[in-house]
Amino acid sequence: MQGSKLYVGNLTYSVTNEDLVNLFATYGEVKNANVIEGRGFGFVEMSNPEEAEKAREALNGSEYEGRTLRIDEARPPKQNRERKGGGGGRRY
Repeated sequence: MQGSKLYVGNLTYSVTNEDLVNLFATYGEVKNANVIEGRGFGFVEMSNPEEAEKAREALNGSEYEGRTLRIDEARPPKQNRERKGGGGGRRY
């Protein structure tokens, strides 16, 4: 694992940032936790890649709040997306 930021999926909508910090703190220092409200997923940043891998291995597929967690290394955000194709009206 190269990075220390994890994607945490299949969360119940009631899970908070603090809940994620408490869940992941067992596996190392949590630098940041961010639940995306109303979307069922979030991100956790650990202090180093080794701790992130340890947390991923331990928690991926485990049950939390009645749901099976999906945990993976977070992908970097897509930036500078180019608009390709697409129609568009004529300008008069």
